[in-house]
Amino acid sequence: MPEKNQAALDFLLTRRSRPAKTLTTPVPDRAGLMPILTAAARSPDHGKLEPWRFVVFTRPALERLGRLAVERGAALGMDPDKIEKARCQFADSHLAVAVVFSPVESEKVPHVEQLYSAGAVCLALLNAALASGWGANWLSGWASHDTDFVCQGLGLEAHESVAGFIHIGTERAVPPERPRPDLDAKTTWLEA
Repeated sequence: MPEKNQAALDFLLTRRSRPAKTLTTPVPDRAGLMPILTAAARSPDHGKLEPWRFVVFTRPALERLGRLAVERGAALGMDPDKIEKARCQFADSHLAVAVVFSPVESEKVPHVEQLYSAGAVCLALLNAALASGWGANWLSGWASHDTDFVCQGLGLEAHESVAGFIHIGTERAVPPERPRPDLDAKTTWLEA
């Protein structure tokens, strides 16, 4: 039998995202965030292409993104409630890391596998923040898919997109456990 890392397994079996709206200060400083980013960068990456990058937003930048969400939502004629939800996602946050999907031309590694790598980075970043004792949440939303928003607000290039925003901070309240998938309904065993 292989040697088990019980602490890591226990963490994964009990991990729980913290709602972004419940996160407050303090947040990790640059030195505290670097081990979290380093852990996230160890995600699966076929071909060693690194088809992702990080953009870190502190409070002033997040307030700017909140204002931009209002501008873009109004320009798109969106429902005011959807606009307000996007504004709050940014304006009420104190630290967020955007995982930017930045695909690389490759004959060996398809675009979709590179996208999976960016998604893996999001989950690894979320888990590394939680394992470091912070509250964290992975969000996206309409603004992350709006080309003008991500170009103006994040400085993304035309070929890039947002895989997710990971909000990190100190949790104000422990969220209740939520229902989990029925593994019997979600698992097929093929014996032959």
